[in-house]
Amino acid sequence: MSLEDPVIVTCSISGAVADRQQCPAIPYTPQEYAAEARRIVDEGAAMIHIHARTPEGVPSYEIEDFRAITAAILGEVGDVIINYSTGALGVPVEKRVAYLRELRPDVAALNMGSMNYAKYSRRRKDFVFQAVFENSFETVMALLEPMRELGIRPEHECFDMGHIANLDPLIDMGLLEEPLQISCVMGVTGGVRPNARNLAHMSEQIPGGPDGPNNWGVIGVSRAQWHLVAAALTLGGNIRVGLEDNFYLPDGEMARSNGDLVARARRLTEDVGRQVATVAQARQMLGCPKREVAGVPA
Repeated sequence: MSLEDPVIVTCSISGAVADRQQCPAIPYTPQEYAAEARRIVDEGAAMIHIHARTPEGVPSYEIEDFRAITAAILGEVGDVIINYSTGALGVPVEKRVAYLRELRPDVAALNMGSMNYAKYSRRRKDFVFQAVFENSFETVMALLEPMRELGIRPEHECFDMGHIANLDPLIDMGLLEEPLQISCVMGVTGGVRPNARNLAHMSEQIPGGPDGPNNWGVIGVSRAQWHLVAAALTLGGNIRVGLEDNFYLPDGEMARSNGDLVARARRLTEDVGRQVATVAQARQMLGCPKREVAGVPA
């Protein structure tokens, strides 16, 4: 990737942790996901990262909730790259594999290493929550198997430097094929600190280098998102925004929708002299041709 390449803008539409008490714009029902998708695509995002919820807003790993949300989104926007989360705490791998096999999204996130995963409150001087996020090589390969079998492109989410190095044995084993899609996730307590120097170092660890054939980008968690977005854009990377990661615009105002966040990301992209990738361009860059999502009416 280079500064000459179009920028793939991804939007993580809801996440699985935050709720409407924290941000009223988070969608719960399939119809609300579809309305958000319309705003997201209209503002220039090419890929939507989906955590499923029940219509009451409870995080879900059920096939039917993923199916209903995906059908509503594609019914509203026609074409966008569908990216499913596979990360979870306490949810069996078999359950996460089941919705990949049944629905066959274009892309699925693949977390590349185990870690402490927490949210810490400086005001309280205590953790809001803390857990061990298990992503052993055994788990990674169990999730990768159906992706390879069904032509689902993995998005390799790397929360620290060593997670990028975890790609090496999988490449050597022939389990991964270029172009890879690698996301540097920054700002989670337990992972790498969110600053531009660390992002530059992570980008240099990408197989083939930051200007090689593989796609890389940043996922900035919390309000640090905006300076990380700016850094990724100037380093030649892709970017992700959305209400899973951050509720606020650069001026501190809470976003009224995912579309507000994508609009600002598009403006930053254009301000540094780069262009936002269309869905068709993003599909070509990722090696992800358009196809029907299984089980979802066209």
